[in-house]
Amino acid sequence: MSDPARETEAETKARRGRNIALALGLLLFVILVFVVTIVRLGGSVLEPRL
Repeated sequence: MSDPARETEAETKARRGRNIALALGLLLFVILVFVVTIVRLGGSVLEPRL
């Protein structure tokens, strides 16, 4: 691992870009799992029980 105190500006910028890409990928995965779960349950979860 590199020492954060000795990183160049380009390395810092590249690491920030990778972190943002990873966060977006994780967010999209969570949304996909949520949508697939709702579809597989047939939407019955969203209907109120009377």
